[in-house]
Amino acid sequence: MTESYFDWTRKLFDRARIFDKPEALRGIRVLELTTLVLGPTTADFLGEFGAEVVKVELPPGGDTMRYVTPEATYWQNASLGFFPTNHSKYHVGIDLHAPEGKELFKRLAAKSDIFVENFRAGTLDKWEIGYRQLREVSPRLIYVADSGFGQWGPFSQGRASYDAVAQTVSGMIGITGFPGRPPILCGIFVGDWFGGLMASTAALVALHHRNKTGEGQFIDFAQSEGLIRSLDWTWVRHGLTGQDRGPAGNRDEAIVPADFLACRDGFVALAAGRDEEFQGLCVAMGNPALAKDPRFATLEVRQVPANAGALLALIRKWAADKSRVELEGLGEKHGFACCRVANAEDRYRDEHLRERGAVWQYDDPLYGPMVEQGPAPKLSATPGRMRWAAKPVGWHNEEVLTRLLGLSPGRIKQLEEKKVVGRWADRPGAKPPDEWLKAHAQQ
Repeated sequence: MTESYFDWTRKLFDRARIFDKPEALRGIRVLELTTLVLGPTTADFLGEFGAEVVKVELPPGGDTMRYVTPEATYWQNASLGFFPTNHSKYHVGIDLHAPEGKELFKRLAAKSDIFVENFRAGTLDKWEIGYRQLREVSPRLIYVADSGFGQWGPFSQGRASYDAVAQTVSGMIGITGFPGRPPILCGIFVGDWFGGLMASTAALVALHHRNKTGEGQFIDFAQSEGLIRSLDWTWVRHGLTGQDRGPAGNRDEAIVPADFLACRDGFVALAAGRDEEFQGLCVAMGNPALAKDPRFATLEVRQVPANAGALLALIRKWAADKSRVELEGLGEKHGFACCRVANAEDRYRDEHLRERGAVWQYDDPLYGPMVEQGPAPKLSATPGRMRWAAKPVGWHNEEVLTRLLGLSPGRIKQLEEKKVVGRWADRPGAKPPDEWLKAHAQQ
């Protein structure tokens, strides 16, 4: 083969051809009744790979996440927090407390493959649109119930959960931060994002089961338990040895050396856990003999706390007068991991991330030029994609209710007059851009 592997893979995953390729989940419909991040993310991951996602909200306010935005920053009346978890969805506003609204919702459920909700346990059952009611409408329905603590257990009744609570309940907060200092919250909604990924994976597992048996099922996903599953050796260590795990700052207690280092013009993350990587680091430091020091020669001895501390002190001193670029170059040359600590601006303009579509730019019919995080897994035959940005409350009422339920324009108008079907509130977060409102004021 004359073509290099990297040229071959670049062509195989050519971003210019994404919309020419099929979607793996085309033909699968996801009905969503969610709020904030965990539930919307579950459906969003499925939508990236072709599932048709119908997001039902209670009008006129809709999803609480429409009003979660940093420092009251609304882009053309839209929340910056709402965009990343709600693209490529059909937005419908239905009053689910009204009998006719419940009936519309059940009809949508009957035409769906997967239903996702993330209300407190038992809420939708109380509203008579929970799994016990919807399985009567559609036994094939896969019902995903995301929540903070699960659908049963001492914490399940009445307790509210946010991402910070999930980080606390899971034990994640207890191992994050520096010894002797207050706990540090993860900088993103990690329980929501990681939880959404796990819940969407569970939905695909259930879909595979249904394809073989014809049976739907109930999926109970607890946000806190998703984080527990990610806590590597923390629980195993305590369960088997009785040893607790406390915060260790930025250094890794199992991969040594691995830490954030202060350098001349900022910080870098450095790791050299494998012995050959560590040997390369020692060469880069101008001290190859360090790799033969009996305190550092193998990962097993480097993991000893006293040895790890002594080694990191040497590495920190070596890195202090070097630049981030210099350290990155040494890592690439000598085979250890090293990358500068970058801000959003650095990564937004990063050539590597843009080429791979991690930064996804597209034109939306309502909002114009948009930028979001692109689908992370790159599939050669059925790639994920962004089709359009999140829309205001009830934006797709007519399209969905006509196409899926066969309602006439007159019937939809009647339901709107009765406030069973509704649209956006006149407030940032729920409504369209001002320019659109002005242009359609006379219609």
